Amino acid sequence: MNSNNISELVLLQAHALADRIRLRQVSCREVMQTYLAHIERFNPQVNALISLQAPDVLLAQADARDAELARGEYRGWMHGLPHAIKDLSLTQGIRTTLGSPLFKDFIPERDGIMVERIKAAGAIIIGKTNTPEFGLGSQSYNTLFGATGCAFDPSKTAGGSSGGAAAALAMHLVPVADGSDMMGSLRNPAAFNNIFGFRPSQGRVPFDDSADLFFDQLGYEGPMARSVRDAALLLSVQAGGDARAPLSISESGAAFAAPLARDFKGTRLGWLGDFNGYLPMENGVLSLCERTFADFESLGCHVESVQPGFAPERLWSSWRTLRHWMVAGSLGAAYADPQKRAQLKPEACWEVENGLKLSASEVFAASVVRSDWYRAISRLFERFDYLLLPSAQLFPFDKTQPWPTSIEGVSMDTYHRWMEVVIPGTLSGCPVASVQAGFNAQGLPMGLQIIGRHQADFAVLQLAHAYEQASRWFERCPSPLLGL
Repeated sequence: MNSNNISELVLLQAHALADRIRLRQVSCREVMQTYLAHIERFNPQVNALISLQAPDVLLAQADARDAELARGEYRGWMHGLPHAIKDLSLTQGIRTTLGSPLFKDFIPERDGIMVERIKAAGAIIIGKTNTPEFGLGSQSYNTLFGATGCAFDPSKTAGGSSGGAAAALAMHLVPVADGSDMMGSLRNPAAFNNIFGFRPSQGRVPFDDSADLFFDQLGYEGPMARSVRDAALLLSVQAGGDARAPLSISESGAAFAAPLARDFKGTRLGWLGDFNGYLPMENGVLSLCERTFADFESLGCHVESVQPGFAPERLWSSWRTLRHWMVAGSLGAAYADPQKRAQLKPEACWEVENGLKLSASEVFAASVVRSDWYRAISRLFERFDYLLLPSAQLFPFDKTQPWPTSIEGVSMDTYHRWMEVVIPGTLSGCPVASVQAGFNAQGLPMGLQIIGRHQADFAVLQLAHAYEQASRWFERCPSPLLGL
């Protein structure tokens, strides 16, 4: 125990806790009891975990994991670890609301592919992590559970849509966390809570929760953690082909469990910044991100400013069209029912209404722009090994505010325009990490995106790991709410 009576077990990195369980130095029951006590004490401060399961049920599952170990049965590195699933992913027998009153009582009859794999690796599902309604918006609030607060100032938002997962990690409520990312949902909340988030390559983590298996390629699931190694281990469980997801990458996830250490001398990093003044940035974001260059240079990297030679306005137009189209596809039926429409938040209705106006040729044209961007970013990777961008355009804001309406006097014309900085990564389909970049004068965190080449997920994790060893932001700056 430390001075604030927080157990060492919840402070351990996930891989270290997993080793103790595997070696039977601590029982799964003790781990579960310790985490449940910690959750009871600290979850109310940030409202990160929801739909928590009954303690006696969870302890019985922990006892079953201990019995397996006693018989010499070991499921994998997550054996006995408490885990909470983002409330957009299907969990058999556990309420999955999508943050919407339309699904407030929905209990799936099956698990999504990722949840299946996490369970098979030995984890015990303790509940869900909070998310905005249908994951729309980088602010994790909804009418069912309320808003999730930032672990560094709970009056501010934890970001989103994986805000519950990120705040839970920063508060040590879970060892690792899963999330999903369409418009920065693994990156923005990681930045807002001083943790690590990773959006894998398109198809890396198979997904079958949506009705469409071919066109819906904007958002997908990935890992979040307090260390890059833990995130890579979780990805080793999540990743790997599955016939139920026809566009999934067939390569096994096992490679992500390999050591991450590597020499980066001579590595070329391209800094995209604010796209030559195009993206409004809150004062302090760019300078904080630029201060990370010293850590990269200490690894032997060379950082150079670069512009992609691609009009960012085209990216935004393509993004809006494709997102309108996908949301109208998924929520169109609910919108068509007046009673259900009345329960949709305004931003969801706005997406559907714009999607219903689109023609097939407009959607095709938007996809061509996306393809042009992939070609442009691929040309950048002929000169650079990685590309860098801020993870957000402003610091965590008041959690009672649905979304920022302006940045440094520049009006935001949509509910998600303030997160435009994540669009280049999303539309590329390339792997993108959000690493910690430090804090502003008010003690609020920011992150930095590392974009890698097509399917170079492991290489991105390696650079993130090396940067983490140089900067050590999480180790140096835990949540002040914990009193460590």
